[in-house]
Formats: sequence, structure tokens, C-alpha cells
Amino acid sequence: MQHHGTAGSSGERPALSFSPLPAATTRVRRFIQERRTLPLPRVMVVFSAAGDTDKPGDAMSSSDSTEDDFRKAAAPAAILNPSKPVGSSLKAPEQEFPEVIALNVGGSYFTTRLSTLRRCEDTMLAAMFSGRHYIPRDTDGRFFIDRDGAYFGDILNFLREGELPHRDRVRAVHKEAQYYSIGPLLDSLEDTQPLTGEKVRQAFLDLLPYYKDNLERIVEIAKLRAMQKKARFAKLKICVYKEEMPITPYERPLFNSLRFERSDSEAKLFEHHCEVDVSFGPWEAVADVYDLLHCIVGDLAERGIAAEQQCIGVCDKHLINHYYCKRPIYEFKITWW
Repeated sequence: MQHHGTAGSSGERPALSFSPLPAATTRVRRFIQERRTLPLPRVMVVFSAAGDTDKPGDAMSSSDSTEDDFRKAAAPAAILNPSKPVGSSLKAPEQEFPEVIALNVGGSYFTTRLSTLRRCEDTMLAAMFSGRHYIPRDTDGRFFIDRDGAYFGDILNFLREGELPHRDRVRAVHKEAQYYSIGPLLDSLEDTQPLTGEKVRQAFLDLLPYYKDNLERIVEIAKLRAMQKKARFAKLKICVYKEEMPITPYERPLFNSLRFERSDSEAKLFEHHCEVDVSFGPWEAVADVYDLLHCIVGDLAERGIAAEQQCIGVCDKHLINHYYCKRPIYEFKITWW
């Protein structure tokens, strides 16, 4: 009878039983037998977003879930957390200024205190030196403002003591105050001459809505005539009249008002155009013809155009019966050089 002994007694190893090898093991043996190089295994690295925890079976998840995880990991932090403002950690610190400020305004040098520049709120100077904006410096370290500095001293004097400029500088300082948005200075200047007088003058000119258009016509006609004649000056005939209805010198004492009643049919008999280049009138105001002539010459001078005027007579056109046009005619001489 044959006895089956153990491995310890007989020294023989018992027979081992093997289960069928999986397909992957069989493929490895075939590569070894054929002495071929094994291909490198494909490794997928999955990055998870911050706060995600690994779960069992993640490696066995489908390709769709893997792609979703990859997209989520590659998304910007601002998309994953929209409540956090972009660049909040990169905010630049506010610029600090010394108590004494050295300024270079268009090549003119000024020195003032920081509190002076910040005295009036809601102004450009207060905003510039609030620390929220970058201000360039010149080669000497002065803060540079790209503006004409001719009237900046008047701006500083107002911020220091409330001092207003001289009358001949009011218009220019008013323009600078508009640029720097200094409201208190603008209000103070508009209550002084010549700005107050300009308001009154504009109220008068508003009675003549065609005033600016006629001013442009004067310039264009004078320029065209001077160029055609190759002359240094040009002459124009301009009619300036205050009364709406033309009357004769004999009727004038009978009418004290600027208007007198006429029927529509009679009014048409007096309608005509004087043979002049430009006409101004009529209007109802205390200001007379000479006031309007002063405005015309002054506004041309503001544009750098020299103009002289003189009365050369009246229209004297016969209208009906004993009525004649008595509107005054003025000759304007425009000098170009």
C-alpha cells in the first residue's frame, strides 16, 4: 500500500495546482519567449481640485468622469470661486506723498503743502494727490503736471487763502479752474468782472439768435475778398438797426415805442432787404446800435481779427408814399496783416 507522506517527512514537494493565467500574464510570457521589449505601461495622472478627497475606485472610474476632473483642475481659480475678485491679491499699494510737495507744472516750479492741494474735495488736484493715482516725476524728483503753469500760482493762492486774481487775469484763471474742477473758485470768479459783465452781454446777444452766424459771414466774406484782390484788408457794408419798422425822420417824434401797430398788408409794404453784406436787427432792449457794434468789434478781436467801423449813411430806399428806409449803414474794414 502506498502511503502519501508530507513534505517534511519525505522531502518531496507536493504537486501544486495552478489556475489558468489571465490573458495579461500569457501575453507577458510570449514577449519574454520572443525576446521582445515590453511596452511601457500607460499611466494617467489625475489632478483633483483643492478640497477634493480621494475615494476608493476612482482609478476605475469611467473616462468621462476623468475628463471632468481634469477640466475642473485646469480651470482658473476665479471660475471655481467666482465670489473672489480677480487680482485682489495683486492690488498695488496707495502712493504716499511727503508733507511738502515740489511741483513742475509745464516747466514752472511750485512748492506747497499736501494739505493745500487736498483742501477742496472733488477736484482734480485732490484726486491726483489722494494716493490712488500715479503721478510722474521729472529728473529732479518734482511731481509733474502737463499743464501751462502761467496761472497755477493763482490756483494755489486761492487754495491757500481764498485770494482771487486781478481783473485782467480772471478769464485765464477761470479756464484753469475749469480744468482742475475747482468749484468754489469758479463760483467766486463768476461773480466778479469781467465774467459778470459777460453774462449781461450774453443776455443781450440772446435777443439776436443769428448773431454768431452773421459773425461767421463777416469773417468769410472779408477773407474771400482779400484773397481775390490780394489785398491786406477788405471792406464790408453792414446794416445795424434797432427798430423793426422803418420810419422817416418826420414821423420819429410821433412814436416813442420801438413798435407801432400796422396791419399785415401794410407791414408787407415795409419788408425789404438793404443792399448790404450782413444785417443785424431788429431787437427790443435798452442796448442800442452802438452797443451791438461794440460787441461785433470785440468778438472779432477775440479771434485775432482787427476790425474798424464807421457809419457811411443810411439805406434811404423808397418804400411807399413818404416812407423811406432809414436804417444806418456801417463800413467795416477787416485788416489781415
